[in-house]
Amino acid sequence: MRNILAVLLLSATATVAHAGVEEKYNQSCTFCHGTGAAGAPKTGDKAAWEPRMKQGMDTMVKHAREGINAMPPKGMCNDCSDEDFRALIEYMTK
Repeated sequence: MRNILAVLLLSATATVAHAGVEEKYNQSCTFCHGTGAAGAPKTGDKAAWEPRMKQGMDTMVKHAREGINAMPPKGMCNDCSDEDFRALIEYMTK
């Protein structure tokens, strides 16, 4: 019984975490990454993200935090942590 409860709890936690990432994306990232504005790689465009991802996640998070090209520091997510940026990058690259 404990195992079943643990599985249900982990599943619910993952669902809430995904919903949190999607909410942050919709509030902060979709404006540019949804349309490709200002040269931003579009969400889900694996070909556009591939060369960026080859730089490594740490570099991607640094670029999100500090800004790069037309993207200002932290994009439009001033309250995002490095962990939030990691989750958002993973969300956009799938």
